[in-house]
Amino acid sequence: MPALLHEHKAWSPLEAIAQWYRDWSQRRAAAELSCCGEEAIDRMAREVGLTAAELRQLAKMGPEAAELLQRRMASLSLDPNEVGKIEPQTLHDLQRVCSLCEYHRRCARDLAHDVANPAWKDYCPNAATLAALNAEPWSARAEW
Repeated sequence: MPALLHEHKAWSPLEAIAQWYRDWSQRRAAAELSCCGEEAIDRMAREVGLTAAELRQLAKMGPEAAELLQRRMASLSLDPNEVGKIEPQTLHDLQRVCSLCEYHRRCARDLAHDVANPAWKDYCPNAATLAALNAEPWSARAEW
């Protein structure tokens, strides 16, 4: 559990187990990809609209890499399921960009501190797309 050594907060046993599982699943995904040949990796990446390097990076990050996107969309009252049904390619692109973003820590801190603070728009590479989606009348929103 190397991640536990770098944190300065107290961890509950449940949090420690959850972190261990996330770390383990990320290593497993990267290991599974490393078993594939370069040609297979290139083909898989093309099939999902990524470069081979992006696919490798996403595999290292694990399935929770775009979790911050879910939280940001919730703060904007955007339903990812609805967006995915109507604009599946847009949601896919949002997830890819979020997963590969270099501002994960800052975003997590901003979401934890004050979700209404517009500072995220200055560094989030998905800000323009989220603003455009936010301007649309989604059926999941009560105000529409």
